[in-house]
Amino acid sequence: MTRPKLAITIGEASGVGPELALRVCEDPLVRSQCIPLLCGDHRLLTRVGKMLSLNVPPPTDSFAVNDVATIQCGDVDVAALVPGQFSADTGRASYETVCTAADAAVRGDVDAMVTGPIQKEAWSAAGIPFPGHTELLADRAGRAVDGKPADVRMMLTSTSISCVLETIHMPLADVPRHLNQASLVRTINLAAEAIERRLRSGGSRLPPQIAVLGLNPHAGESGMFSHGEEDQIVIPAIETARQSGRDVIGPLPPDTAFTPAMRSRVDAYVCLYHDQGLIPLKALAFDDAVNVTLGLPIVRTSVDHGTAMDLAWQGKASHSSLIAAIDMAVSMVRR
Repeated sequence: MTRPKLAITIGEASGVGPELALRVCEDPLVRSQCIPLLCGDHRLLTRVGKMLSLNVPPPTDSFAVNDVATIQCGDVDVAALVPGQFSADTGRASYETVCTAADAAVRGDVDAMVTGPIQKEAWSAAGIPFPGHTELLADRAGRAVDGKPADVRMMLTSTSISCVLETIHMPLADVPRHLNQASLVRTINLAAEAIERRLRSGGSRLPPQIAVLGLNPHAGESGMFSHGEEDQIVIPAIETARQSGRDVIGPLPPDTAFTPAMRSRVDAYVCLYHDQGLIPLKALAFDDAVNVTLGLPIVRTSVDHGTAMDLAWQGKASHSSLIAAIDMAVSMVRR
């Protein structure tokens, strides 16, 4: 199979993203399995490359290339940029790089997109009407294909643990009123389908076992510690998924769901809010976990870490998560 083309966004210009993007382009294993096309300001990458003695892919304004290159987009005031200091200007730039990569993936100019870390505050300062990648891509890619936003879910995955989130970027107090049975059934199905593709390609057992967590302590303790979320939403959703042939367990008490014994049998966890899944995942797999957006009409993966402003442009940041995101994107394209 020919090497797939990947649009790789450099993320927040003042963070570690530009350095990590340049490092993966120097990795011979990455270049042997894909054609990395960096989406970002070539002048910025040149400045970072000179500071850290890293090669900078040549600039171009077209995805019709067959070797590593920089797709010029997301211009910033390079001379005024200070490492570790984001602004509305850097937020607007990173937003434009994501839009450029997403549009290329929708058109078929690239086979997948891989995103570097953004600074959500910078997007807000720039007036971007989306809190992050997931919401933007659901709207932009979904509308481009179906005329409406895609109904997506965030999956954080590694070799040791996979978590799919029912809700993502919202205050914890708002989570209960955003839970509903139909949405949770879709989350279970998306989780199962994603793991099935992986297991099928590896020749492992099917169907995968999906564990759904409760919202409350002790998964509500039969209503003693809840307002009915488990009894009225979670349990009916699990039963509906089981009736369609899914192997689903739960609702599990969140405090015991991630023990080694449970992880040995569970293929993916459905978590009801952001930190319920992200805390155990990052504790177990911070360096190699990948963010995958399920339900998009394109393949999108991402690093699972932030912009690490305190490490920006110092040559200290690890690019292992970006490597893992690239590996995952290539694997998904080939499946």
